[in-house]
Amino acid sequence: MTEISRRCCAIVVAGGNSTRMEARIPKIWIPLGGVPVIARTLLAFQRAQRVEEIVVVCRRDDLGPVARLAREHSLTKVAKIVRGGETRQQSVARGIAAASPWASYFAVHDGARPLVRPQQIDEVIRDAYQYGASALAAPVKDTVKRADRRGMVLETPPRRELWAVQTPQVFERFLYLHAMELAQGDYTDDCQLIENTGGTVHLCAGDSENLKLTTKEDILFAEAVLKKRREASI
Repeated sequence: MTEISRRCCAIVVAGGNSTRMEARIPKIWIPLGGVPVIARTLLAFQRAQRVEEIVVVCRRDDLGPVARLAREHSLTKVAKIVRGGETRQQSVARGIAAASPWASYFAVHDGARPLVRPQQIDEVIRDAYQYGASALAAPVKDTVKRADRRGMVLETPPRRELWAVQTPQVFERFLYLHAMELAQGDYTDDCQLIENTGGTVHLCAGDSENLKLTTKEDILFAEAVLKKRREASI
């Protein structure tokens, strides 16, 4: 398959319940530099050259607001906005079902990762074109211990072998659909679907700025990152 025939649809999953954020509104609507989190996420994919289509998966209450946001921000690549399922895996499946039949690759992304750069999106998609499955990831900086239920250390894995996996996670269409058919149980990470069916996933080097907003402290970190980026562009 040539790169011309490879076409990628982004599946942006934005249906989390935001319980750990302890906010009055869903975290995708929290202003970040004056712009809602979900808008920043979608704008990154709008600007990515290798993304041709975006499908947003969200809560029922957010279907209308996301549609309005897409119009207000001229998000022309947003083709479908669909209701999510009870689990993340079900939500991704609904997003894929809504994607155009011409999509040969899917880039699955957390709606609450608004700091991903368009260049990173293009890089991980290109990586998936070569390996079939690829995910953005950042090297782990801290020493990591594996412990038992009592908190007793069992081992210290070599840090050079450890990566914090992020999104987008990009997969060739039929590789991912086959993995979904064979899936047993629910997975919070799409790469696990591929791994558990004997497939391999390549990691594409990203950075620690591409965090998933989970707590109030994450919002403060994200604001600091945006400030740094604005100052760097002056």
